[in-house]
Order: sequence, then structure tokens, then C-alpha cells
Amino acid sequence: MEPSAAQRSRTRLGSRTMSTALLTDHYELTMLAAALRDGAADRPCVFEVFARRLPEGRRYGVVAGTGRLLDAIRDFRFGEAELTQLAEANVVDERTLAWLADYRFTGEVDGYPEGELYFPGSPLLSVRASFAEGVVLETLALSVLNHDSAIASAAARMVGAANGRRMIEMGSRRTHEEAAVSSARAAYLAGFTATSNLEAGRRHGIPTAGTCAHAFTLLHDTEEEAFRSQVEALGADTTLLVDTYDITNGIALAVKVAGAELGAVRIDSGDLGVLARQAREQLDSLGAKNTRIVVSGDLDEYSIAALRAEPVDSYGVGTSLVTGSGAPTAGMVYKLVEVDGRPVAKRSSHKESRGGRKGALRRHKETGTALEEVVFPFGEQPETGEHDRLLQVPLLRDGQPTDQVPTLAQSRELLRAALVTVPWEGLKLSRGEPAIPTTFL
Repeated sequence: MEPSAAQRSRTRLGSRTMSTALLTDHYELTMLAAALRDGAADRPCVFEVFARRLPEGRRYGVVAGTGRLLDAIRDFRFGEAELTQLAEANVVDERTLAWLADYRFTGEVDGYPEGELYFPGSPLLSVRASFAEGVVLETLALSVLNHDSAIASAAARMVGAANGRRMIEMGSRRTHEEAAVSSARAAYLAGFTATSNLEAGRRHGIPTAGTCAHAFTLLHDTEEEAFRSQVEALGADTTLLVDTYDITNGIALAVKVAGAELGAVRIDSGDLGVLARQAREQLDSLGAKNTRIVVSGDLDEYSIAALRAEPVDSYGVGTSLVTGSGAPTAGMVYKLVEVDGRPVAKRSSHKESRGGRKGALRRHKETGTALEEVVFPFGEQPETGEHDRLLQVPLLRDGQPTDQVPTLAQSRELLRAALVTVPWEGLKLSRGEPAIPTTFL
């Protein structure tokens, strides 16, 4: 008996290295199968990613996850395991299985570089490919960009509230194990100093930091014994957690064990402002004037801002960071906007889209302050002033990342510079309109 298309596909794929980032949705494959059958699969199309609005109360968004997404698109494959599952579950027909077996994205992607700001309607990503190649990327693109942009947008607000103080991401225990790694990356992009997630350090080169938890103190018969063990293992520059029992006694013991060269103390509970002031006074009185104070415990941008006047040197942020501080998704959508060079648009109530491929630029005052975001039909770029800046760059060509894709370090700097251009009202934590308006031409 002649082997089926799925069997032939699995044979051809046997020696390939498959991407572990494979992610697609049932309805995407339903559209693919129908388009392959009616001949529309090869029609040249443009898909765009944008957000209709910012999360409630937010004044800007941060583009994050683009670097991860581009790598995922480059490596996106339907391997033997995926094809077997699709065949056995009867998700698609033989023709579609055969097409998926040879899938490789060969199109082009332009978009806002990672670390750029975005606003309602900003064309963050433009995917140009056949309908078939582009449609299967929707869930992949949105899952990465919605998550990472939500985390980075919240993290940027926290970094701004911290006003230059050290920020440590420590939310791995509050989210999915893979989301923890991508959250650490997004936080670092937004200006966090380090992460406690070692896998994020391995994958992305992010500095890692951490100290002992309450369990280590409770393990030992006395707090002093625990502190002595930690100092002997890690040196006097370590950070000692001093609030397992009584903070005042804990600080006294910490300095007794490590001496005036103790690196830092961490406070993880209670009225952090009051405790930080008391800790600073006590450390100074004991001669530990260079010992830093680290605070953690359900912090968000608002509580960080409230601590700005206190003698806090570093913040450790977990739950609020990895959940987007109340906005766990950026609300981005992936829409077909052009077919065979012809604009197409959705007109459903409250979910309208604007047809046609688009470009974007940001206008600035001579002082560098951003004035407006201008979104225009591609090929009809308006006149640009000396201080205006085009926002989209080539990201993928023939399915491969271009040399214009910024590194993680470059994206950190891009965001830092972009935030400097935001009018001061747009950096407030209070609810308000987007920091700069979007104009559609």
C-alpha cells in the first residue's frame, strides 16, 4: 500500500532538528486547509499586528518579544510528533499535512524594533507572505508579543518609579516555568538590573542575583548560625534576610557576623518604608554605613514610587512584574490588511481595522520631546522634519533575521532613549490618555 502524505512527510522530516517553540491554533489550520483546497493559499497577503487601545490607564506600551519571535519564526517547523498528532486527531486532510511537512517561512517582516514605544493603532509588525505562510503564524506572534510587551510595559513603569535604583526580577515562582524566563528577559529589556532566574541568565546573558530565603534561617537552630553559614559560604558581601524573626535583632546579628563590610540586608515584609528608615539608622549606628537595603514583598510601581523618599537601595519584584501589574496581556491583534495589493478591512462594531499595509513615523520638537505618532499608507510617506523618526525597520528577509534586528542590550538603550522623549505628563503613573496621540493619514 502506498504510504499516506503524512507518512511520507514524517519520513522526510526524520532527520530534521525541530523547533520546540511550535505553536499554532486549530482555526488557523482550518483556514489553511480550506485555502489550499480552493486555491487561495498562495495569494500574496499582508498581516499586521497592532493594539486597538492601551490597557486601561496606561499611557504608553513597550514593544518586547520581537527578538524571541523572529527566532521562533525562523525555526518554525511541523515535525514528526506534530504531524502525527494532527493526523491521528483528524485535524486536517492529507493535502494540508503534506504542505505543513515542508513549511518554512520565506516571506518578509518589518516592524518596530524591540524596545520601541507603541500607541493605539501603531503597526508594530507587518508580515508579507502568501496567505498560507502568514496565517499559521498568528497564534505564535500574538502569544509572544502580547506576553512580553505586557511584562516590559509594566516593568518600564516600575523602573521609572525606582528612579535609578537597582531592580531585581524575582517572579519565577509566580508564573509558568517558560513564562518566567521570557518575563525575566522582558524585565531586563525594560531596565531591570538582574533576575533570580538562572535559565534566563543562561539563555539571554542576563545578570543573575539572589540570596537565601526564610527556609535557610529556619533550617538552623539559631539565626546567627544561619547568617554565619551564609557568610562563610558566600563572603561578607552577601545579602542577609533579616526579618525571619525580629528585624532589629536580625540586623544586629547580621553585622555581628559579617562585620561592617556586610553587603546588604533584605526586608521582605511589614511596613517597608518605616522598616527601611529604622534599618538605615541601625546599620549606620553599627558602623555598616555602606551596607545596602533591599526590599521585596508584593511590590508594584505604585508601592515602589511610595518608597522613593526612603533609604532603599534595591527592589525585588515578583508577582506584579510577571502578571503585567494588572495588565497581563497587551491586547494586540493580528489582522489581514492586504490581499493581492488590495486593502481589506474588518468592519465589525468596535473591532474595526484599517486596510492596507502601513508605515509609521514619530514627530518630535527640536528639544526631542515626542509630539505625535503618524501612521500612513505604505508608499505614501509624509514629509519628515529634521527631528522626525521612521519607526519600522526590516526584521526578516526570506525568513531570516536581518542585521537591523537589535540585540537585547541595544533594545535596552533604545527604550531608555525613547522614554526620554515622552512628555512628562505621559510618564505619570496616574490614569490618563496615551502619552502622544496617533494620527492616521
